[in-house]
This record gives sequence, C-alpha cells and structure tokens, in this order.
Amino acid sequence: MDWLRSLQANTSAIERRAASLPARRSVKKAHQAAWLLRAITCIDLTTLSGDDTERRVERLCAKARQPVDRSLLDALGMGPITTGAVCVYHEMIPAARAALQGSGIPIAAVSTGFPAGLSPLDLRIAEIERSVAAGASEIDIVISRRHVLSGDWQALYDEMRAFRAACGKAHVKAILATGELGSLRNVARASLVCMMAGADFIKTSTGKESVNATLPVSLTMIRAIRDYHERTGIRVGYKPAGGISKAKDAITYLAMMKEELGERWTRPELFRFGASSLLNDIERQLEHHVTGSYSAGYRHASS
Repeated sequence: MDWLRSLQANTSAIERRAASLPARRSVKKAHQAAWLLRAITCIDLTTLSGDDTERRVERLCAKARQPVDRSLLDALGMGPITTGAVCVYHEMIPAARAALQGSGIPIAAVSTGFPAGLSPLDLRIAEIERSVAAGASEIDIVISRRHVLSGDWQALYDEMRAFRAACGKAHVKAILATGELGSLRNVARASLVCMMAGADFIKTSTGKESVNATLPVSLTMIRAIRDYHERTGIRVGYKPAGGISKAKDAITYLAMMKEELGERWTRPELFRFGASSLLNDIERQLEHHVTGSYSAGYRHASS
C-alpha cells in the first residue's frame, strides 16, 4: 500500500512527451511495411456488437487466419501471418472455436458484465468460468470503476484476485476504462493494483466509453508496467483499445512501446491492439507500398 500511495502522475510532463511521439519523422518504405506487418500480428480482431451473428464471427475468423492478401505477402517476401487473437462475446465462442480450429489463434472473450461491470460479483465470476470452459484462452475483464473513484484499492485488489483465480490457465486482461477514472494518477494506481493482483495484461478501454485509448493514458500505463517489471521481474502486457483505426497510429504505439519498454513488448505475447477497422487501413497501406496505388477501403472489409 505504501508503494501504491507514493505513485503520482505528472500530467503536464506526460502530455508533453505523448505529444512528441506522433510529431517525429515516421518510418518509411520497407521499414514501414515491416512495422505494419508486426502490428497485424498484435491485433485482437474484434466484434462486440449487439447484432453479432455466427456468420459474422466466421467471416472475422477467416480474416484473422489470412489478414493480408497472399499476393501482397509474396511480394513482401513474407510467409503466412495471423492476427494475435479474435475477441468476441461469450455467446460467440462456439462459432469462433469452430472457425479457428487448427489455426493456433487464441479466442479472447469479454466478460464480467462487459462493458459496465456492474452485475453481481458471483455472476461475473461465473461468466469467466463459463467462457474458459467454452474454449476462450484469454479473458478481457472490466474492473469496478467505483473502487478507483472512491480510492478503495483493497476492494479493487480483491476483485481482481477473484477474477484471476476464475480464469485458471487462461490469460486475463484487465480493462481499466481509463476514460472514466478521472485522472492519470488514478490510471497509474489502478494499473499497479491490477498487476499486483495477477493481471497478465492491462487494457485501456472497452471501446464503449466516450474517451478510449489516448497516448497520455498509454504512456502512464506502460510506465507503470516498466516500474512493476523493474521491481518484481514480472512482465505484464499492454492493450490499447478503442479509436485506433489508422496505420500511422499503430506505428506510433509500437514505437512508444519499443522506446519505453523494449522490443520484447512489441510482440503479441506482451502487446495487443483492440481493434476492428485498423486491419483494413494497414492492408491498404501495404498495397500502396507494393503497387504504388491505394485500393478502395471496401476491398478490405473484415466482416
């Protein structure tokens, strides 16, 4: 608790540092293509809509298995690649499991009363257990924001420990819903508590808030990860989600991860994008690199 209470966030310094990241000269040509291919392998290709159907999930899984046209990969001298995971609601796990069979692509399921996280605790824990039993190997849980806003850190820790236990061998990603936490200091402290309680990843947002992933929030969270690793030796992953739809933004995030945490944190084991439309823009940029022309966006639909 002393470590937690000593944690502060210099908002003006964080914002200055974050503003400098996209302003730098970006990587170009073959280097850009290489970074974009890396970004694809870190995408949790996601559909979390009320009108999701098994057929939509099947199409999404097909895209996850072959996210880039084979001819583009051949032109780039690349072998087959896949996205990092497919992320769906619990009800869509069976469809995703059938569509991804033999691919090695993990299924991530949102859980614990996503997106608000306000259902009874026993139901949230049962939801995790049912998703793991159904075949999800990654669980994206949402924390109770009220624990952060009221400063009840012990309650947040206990809740996260219960979620961690319910996940068993499945990886757990703790969604902080940072747009609803009030301050960067709260973001930093919530990040630390979730890591102390056993989160394998910390994640910015559900994608349903009015403010989702931002560079200042991301910088706050990954520096909490760096501090935690330096003190404990434990590596925790990071997942920005919501509002990341452009290839240039993906490169900015990857560059930030490399500068702040090192190259190991630019791989899907420790870094993911929560995205649905990002892949479309990356594929368009890769086609431009190979052919010199941009294709129409509808040619790269994910579902």
